[in-house]
This record gives sequence, C-alpha cells and structure tokens, in this order.
Amino acid sequence: MAIFVALGLVAPFVLYPVFLMKLLCFALFACAFNLLIGYVGLLSFGHAAFFGGAAYVSAHAMTAWNTDPVIGILLGTAAAAFLGLVFGFLAIRRQGIYFAMVTLALAQMVYFISLQAPFTGGEDGIQAVPRGMLLGLIDLEQPLNMYYFVLAIFLLGFGAIYRIIHSPFGQVLKAIRENEPRAVSLGYKVERFKLAAFVMSATLAGLAGGTKSLVFQLASLTDVQWQMSGEVVLMTLLGGMGTIFGPVVGAFLVVSLQNYLAGSGLPVTVVTGAIFVLCVLVFRRGIVGELLHLLDRRKD
Repeated sequence: MAIFVALGLVAPFVLYPVFLMKLLCFALFACAFNLLIGYVGLLSFGHAAFFGGAAYVSAHAMTAWNTDPVIGILLGTAAAAFLGLVFGFLAIRRQGIYFAMVTLALAQMVYFISLQAPFTGGEDGIQAVPRGMLLGLIDLEQPLNMYYFVLAIFLLGFGAIYRIIHSPFGQVLKAIRENEPRAVSLGYKVERFKLAAFVMSATLAGLAGGTKSLVFQLASLTDVQWQMSGEVVLMTLLGGMGTIFGPVVGAFLVVSLQNYLAGSGLPVTVVTGAIFVLCVLVFRRGIVGELLHLLDRRKD
C-alpha cells in the first residue's frame, strides 16, 4: 500500500495528469463495482446510473449553484446513495440474470430521464463545470492541485472499500457469496446485508462519477449509458474479480487502451474486446487473481 501511494504521488511528474485523473476516477468506479460482484456475488448492469447520476448532480450544483467542489461532489455522492437505496430495494430480492436485468432496466430509466430533464442539457450535457477554489484556499485550475485532490478522493474511497472488506461485515458478505443458504441458516438477515452492500457500492460509484465531472468539467449521456456499465464489468473481470488491486489494474489497462488507441485509427472496442477474450482464456481469474494464485501455489 505504501508503494502504491508513493507511485501515486510521483506519477504526475512522469505521466499526463489528466490521464492519471481519468484513471483514478475509473479505478474507484471499478473498485466500487467489485465490492458488489466480487464480495457479494451480485452482477449489476446498472452501475452507470450511479456514476452518471452523481456526475450530473455534482456538475449542476457546481455550475448553477456555484457550490464548493467538495460540496458538489458530496451532493452527487448523496444522490447516488439515494438511487442505490431505491434500486437495491427493488432489485435485491432477485438473483442471477434477473437481478442483472432489473438493474439494467432501472439504469435505462435514469438514462432517459437524463436525456429529457431540463437541467441535464439533453444531448449536450452540462459543460464548462467550474473547478473553482477548494475550500476557498486551493486553486483547482492548476493541474497538480487538481490531481492531488483526485488522488486524495481515490485513496479515501479505496481505504473505505479495504476497511469494509476486512471487517466482520465484509466476512458476512463473503459468506453470502460462497453459500447463501448457509448464511441464512446461521441467522443472518441476508437481504439486509445485500442491500447495505449495494448502497455502499452505489455511493462509492457516485463518488467516482462526481469527481469525474469535475476533472473533465463535463457531465454527459455517455456517463449514464449502458455501455458504461459494460466497461466497469470489463475492468473488474480483466483485473481480477474479488481482489483488492484487480479493478485498479483492469481500469489502468482499459483506460490506457482507450487513450493510446484513440489516435491510431484502430477500432478501440474491437481491440479491447479481443484482449478481453484473450485474458478470459489465459487468465480465468483475471490478471491479479492469476498472480495471487501462482504465489499461493509456490508457497504450498
């Protein structure tokens, strides 16, 4: 973890800060999604609703109400938490493909609301979101200031996920994932634990979305499309579902491919899909999952 933080501190002096900020936002998004699928076993195709919904709320608050960046991001995160509570209440009683389809349907409702609502800007989105002054003291228009602010948010969210996973609550989530009927027989209120995990995952996804709207000074329909939900699934599976650093590695791979292939003339989605198929065939546990498995075998 210390090495990870150290790399984050020196990275903007080696790589383009905007690229790194995009990477951190999507890494947090993937980690939030991994909390649900990797540790509860629930596959959601609706996480774009929380990511994009928070982006719209944060962007609107900072643009129309001229709020402090921290307040704007917190408002977006709170909106994502509320959406997560509503979605979870409706979907959590379903399992497998039925759960996935319910979350997808609810997310599409958010997409059409975003398309039609007057404050979202329709197909144009909310543009020119002001970064402003952080707490009235730090100018976020400066790239390095903005980068370290995003890094702090990522570390806060990542630390929260790490603490949740390694708490007694997290152990119950793993028990539900491994054998739900046994968890029920032990007296756990399984649906309550699932709902709590769903809301936590949605909240952290919203934190990533609100931060992303500030980084790119934009909230658009791309953030709430079902393709965004597909991207976060791809990131998590590539890196390693159910691992701490797997989603970060997966986000780095996908964002890097999108960034460096965009100007090459190659079809980005086709190349990304081919790499995904290759990784599924060669690294069935994901990149980090396979590395951890090899280390465990060597220890034995």
